[in-house]
Amino acid sequence: MNPLRQQKAPIYEALLKYKAGRIVPFDVPGHKQGRGSPELREFLGEKCLAVDVNSMRPLDNLGHPVSVIKEAEELLADAFGADHGFFIVNGTTQAVQTMILSVCKKGDKIIMPRNVHKSALNALILCGAIPVYVNPGINKKLGIPLGMSIRDVEKTIKDHPEAKAIFVNNPTYYGVCSDLQAITELAHRHNMYVLVDEAHGTHFYFGENMPLNAMQAGADMAAVSMHKTGGSLTQSSLLLINKSVQKGYVRQILNLTQTTSASYLLLASLDIARRNLALDGKNIFAKVTALAAYAREEINKIGGYYAFGRELINGDSFFDFDSTKLSVHTREIGLAGIEVYDILRDDYDIQIEFGDIGNILAIISVGDRALTLERLVSSLSEIKRLYMRDKTGMFEHEYINPQVAMPPQQAFYAEKHIVPIKDSAGCISGEYVMAYPPGIPVLAPGECITEEIIEYIYYAKEKGCFLTGTEDMAIENIKVVEK
Repeated sequence: MNPLRQQKAPIYEALLKYKAGRIVPFDVPGHKQGRGSPELREFLGEKCLAVDVNSMRPLDNLGHPVSVIKEAEELLADAFGADHGFFIVNGTTQAVQTMILSVCKKGDKIIMPRNVHKSALNALILCGAIPVYVNPGINKKLGIPLGMSIRDVEKTIKDHPEAKAIFVNNPTYYGVCSDLQAITELAHRHNMYVLVDEAHGTHFYFGENMPLNAMQAGADMAAVSMHKTGGSLTQSSLLLINKSVQKGYVRQILNLTQTTSASYLLLASLDIARRNLALDGKNIFAKVTALAAYAREEINKIGGYYAFGRELINGDSFFDFDSTKLSVHTREIGLAGIEVYDILRDDYDIQIEFGDIGNILAIISVGDRALTLERLVSSLSEIKRLYMRDKTGMFEHEYINPQVAMPPQQAFYAEKHIVPIKDSAGCISGEYVMAYPPGIPVLAPGECITEEIIEYIYYAKEKGCFLTGTEDMAIENIKVVEK
């Protein structure tokens, strides 16, 4: 990485020049630099709306960049150690789907852990590829899925040598990493692409003593949520590629679903965030790591809670851990994670990332301070004192091995009929059921519905999880495939 070159922010600088030029707009957007919407201008600010502009020659075009966006992409690739980088304004969902659509066609097999984000499974519905699932390891005490075991990956490759690619989470939502280096080398020996979902791994590229990032491991493509831990605006993301994939073809796939009216607010935020991380990422993430370590230690002193970390590393399915993650197990105090999540928000005005059946996750970033973490710790202590109860009868796990009956695309587009979820055991699902966040399906199109899954769905609803996926907004009925 060239630190001197990384001081530039071409898109941001071009927008400043545009704004200083006092250009009279007779193009879109129709708010005309905010003058057409005083209320919006007051809410977001004149400076913001003045640069909410459309593509034009001085500002380049995201779909076919030749000037400032092209230069910004080159700086991005340099900062992340990739052969090329793409700015994404449709969220990491689009980056994940572009990876899969770039290497898989209808009928192709792709090896992946079942605890992938729904965006990966949606890509299979779009292109018709067939998933070959590697069930992740399970920590039974915490009830969370881990990474993929090398032994399981090897067996799956042996059983499906024709697979086109392997998809890897790096890290999982809980901060767990698989042995990405070994998986990448294994896949490449068998002529398979390695696609990495690094939605929660931006900091792996800049912090010290972090888990291995995808580009260092030699992966072919990686989707990176810059907005999650990198400091850019919500919905802005990155797609990184190495020389093993054709840049021009990937851009063609990207343009199938990328907006033709890219937000320059999102683009500029990516440009600025990249510059900040390239120049000061080491210090930024040293602070974040220290804050997370402090919070983890203080929470574990409370008792009952378990803020887990690197002590769980086993060299395989829990190969490494993202120490910036504050993942806390809550079941020992008799509360589901989602119950603690709701109490923190409703009673203490603290918004954490998510709560599931047995855990909560707080995202720690450079924007946090020791004072706010102390407030979180003291609130958790008080919640234990006020709400702790017997854990008897609580659900003890939440990853359920899927029984795949047909490809997701076939099931999604098949003839279907509606049945109550409570009566659906033995049917093949034609739609998703998932808690969001994290957006990892409990049930996906093409999978058999079991009594265990039904029990989980109703337990999650009872505890207050936000379930989505079915056409029925009440999540009482589900569409199943006609037999």
